[in-house]
Amino acid sequence: MVRSQEDPLTIGEFAAAGGVGVETVRFYQRRTLLRTPPRGGGIRHYGDEDVRRLRFIRHAQAAGFTLEQIRELLELDAGHDRARARALANARIGALEAKIAELARARDSLRRLAAECGEESAGPCPILAAFDD
Repeated sequence: MVRSQEDPLTIGEFAAAGGVGVETVRFYQRRTLLRTPPRGGGIRHYGDEDVRRLRFIRHAQAAGFTLEQIRELLELDAGHDRARARALANARIGALEAKIAELARARDSLRRLAAECGEESAGPCPILAAFDD
């Protein structure tokens, strides 16, 4: 059977539409990021707006936002506060740039240690010695 866009989804179908598991949906509901619809005939039903919100949460998480920041973004989405959304995005960009710099330093250190390890054949391995300190 082909489901139309207007047909309500069960929690399993809803979770699949958002690319998450049912327990993730329940977790988001406990954190009040997603609504918990009333039971109709013993089953909760979800609609297109619920799917949109779930996908919004997933995309924001993929961009590295915390659940609290996502909550604020969802509130901003309803109010169209572009300045605050931009401020949150710029803060996230700064955090990502700091993490990238940290990872670049770690990569450079590991490259140096790997090169030292390849140059010497006697004595302790510089890589293992660095991790032992």
